[in-house]
Amino acid sequence: MRRLLISTGLLVSAAAIVVASQTAPEQAMARAAGALIATLDEPQRARLLWPFDSDERLNWHFIPRERQGLSLEDMNERQREAAFALLRAGLSQKGYSKAETIRSLEVVLAATGSSLVRDPELYFFTLFGDPSSPTWAWRYEGHHLSQNWTIVSGRATATTPAFFGASPAEVRAGPMAGTRALAAEADLAWSLLGTLTPEQRQQAVTATTAPRDIITGAERVVSILDNVGLAADRMTPAQQGTLMSLVEEHASSQSPALAAARMARVRSGGLTAIRFAWMGATTRAAGAGYYYRIQGPAFLIEYDNTQNNANHQHIVWRDFTADFGRDVLGDHYAADPHGLAVLIDR
Repeated sequence: MRRLLISTGLLVSAAAIVVASQTAPEQAMARAAGALIATLDEPQRARLLWPFDSDERLNWHFIPRERQGLSLEDMNERQREAAFALLRAGLSQKGYSKAETIRSLEVVLAATGSSLVRDPELYFFTLFGDPSSPTWAWRYEGHHLSQNWTIVSGRATATTPAFFGASPAEVRAGPMAGTRALAAEADLAWSLLGTLTPEQRQQAVTATTAPRDIITGAERVVSILDNVGLAADRMTPAQQGTLMSLVEEHASSQSPALAAARMARVRSGGLTAIRFAWMGATTRAAGAGYYYRIQGPAFLIEYDNTQNNANHQHIVWRDFTADFGRDVLGDHYAADPHGLAVLIDR
């Protein structure tokens, strides 16, 4: 990866955006997006900017593939710093560190001689609509990363779909040996499983074989999955605390105000409706594939670690009604019916 050359002025600007993202993420994202656009020439802007009602906004995925938008490879150092300031406005410091560690794993994969393109420069920023307007959206995406934000009427109404993945889940050789990009998402889940009584395990463990991947894949619209697993209200207070710590770990990749909004939505349905389901190995060992999901009335977290001898993580957070801001956009365009049937109806 290139080393960033950061000017004092850019450092000050980036720091201001990060501070603003703590309490006013919408303003921070709009400011950072405007600053990025200002650094670009016209051909770059044409690649970066898409109409808000473009079908491309829903065209998300986490595999290596051709993508629309402006890649890091096609930016100079000043533009890259402006792009990363935008990413810092959407993610917390923890989330940003996870994203950058995931991106660095492309170097590890490239060293294995994979036939697929592995390049830490092939991560793309794409903006939908005008960030100076009240309603717009943006995406940061590449292999094992797809983060989507939607702002409607000046509010960040949606932070999903949100995907993090890591391959290898744990680097076992070379200069990055020991690196685990998504460690807590695994460790906390194993910790929770380890506290369950035999009776609780009977409810939580729904299959002895884990699915090959997250069940919802890269679907544009998802519905609640089989409502199986151990209900949170059947857990002890200590177990409930571990479960919520695990949910918060997933949520906290977003900037603090956005993470708080996620957690408020999780709690809105009550503990009774949240279920923890596990599939696959129940003893932690090398090569033992496993999957878990945490599901409530409004949200779904899926975690899968089965591929590459169970050293390849996929994690997604979905919202059953609010992915891509559909719920708020439905009301918005009912009042002002100029545009998004394609986004609402899919």
